[in-house]
Amino acid sequence: MDLDAYVAEHGGEWRRLEVLVGRRRLNTAEIDEMVLLYQRAATHLSIVRSRTPDAVVLADLSRLVLAGRAAINRSERLSWRPVAAFFAVHLPAALYRTRWWWLTVMVVMVGAAWGLIEYVQAYPAVLEAWFGAHPDEARLVEQFVGYYSEYRAETFFSAVWVNNAMLAAQCLASGVLILPVFYLLGSNLISIAMMGAAMFDAGAGDIYLTYIAPHGFLELTAIFIGGGVGLRIGWAWIAPGPSSTRRESLVRWAREGMVVAVGLVFVLLVSGLLEAYVTPSGLPAAARVGIGAVLWLLFLGYALVWGRAVQRRPEALSSR
Repeated sequence: MDLDAYVAEHGGEWRRLEVLVGRRRLNTAEIDEMVLLYQRAATHLSIVRSRTPDAVVLADLSRLVLAGRAAINRSERLSWRPVAAFFAVHLPAALYRTRWWWLTVMVVMVGAAWGLIEYVQAYPAVLEAWFGAHPDEARLVEQFVGYYSEYRAETFFSAVWVNNAMLAAQCLASGVLILPVFYLLGSNLISIAMMGAAMFDAGAGDIYLTYIAPHGFLELTAIFIGGGVGLRIGWAWIAPGPSSTRRESLVRWAREGMVVAVGLVFVLLVSGLLEAYVTPSGLPAAARVGIGAVLWLLFLGYALVWGRAVQRRPEALSSR
């Protein structure tokens, strides 16, 4: 092999790679170009080493390949593009595509909870059977309010975040079996509704709503999303549709579910912060409820309005 001719033929590519490696910021096209040139330079290095092992050329080319590898690793490690794409496109698109499932679960669960509270109010014996005796009203209200400030805020935040994330994850993971989702949502609904019924019976319904609403808007919506998307995954193998097999349908919706699962971790993180720092705070009741309501409405706008706008983008469809 004529080494001089080989260097003349590929020297332009090597110089271009060296320019790209030396830059601190690269756009997407330049990163792709750098990866391609690095791969070609590594091939050239292998060829020169095996056929014409010139020490100077080998040293320069080895240094360039090492610098290219380091630059590629650096660009991949520091790139926030995948994270931005996830929150800007993939997550809202997945929430929008599954909207009818989790919105239906939300309406049914909230309606059932209020129905149960009304029923228990009409039949106090149910309340006594649940608590073992008619609860002491003053003690009940004190324990309910004290629950949110019993532990340090950061400890309480960690506990509720993990607990709620686990519940949402269980709803998603068990969705393929359908029935466990109803059990998980139902048991959670009953405990919340029975406490609400007891608080209303004690004449402290306003306190109950004031302490539930700031974080409850977002927290319960996230759990309903977990249940709704879990049911959608289960329905995927029951009714896959005419254009796909059961396996293809299940895999497609399971991928959607994984996107939602990751997103719910961050939604529940926000609701956990609200529960630990806003719910028990000294702010006026209207301010606490208002903060929770505003964040909840922003999330619904993100999932339904922004989700609708981005759900047809190619990158959103490619994640399915």
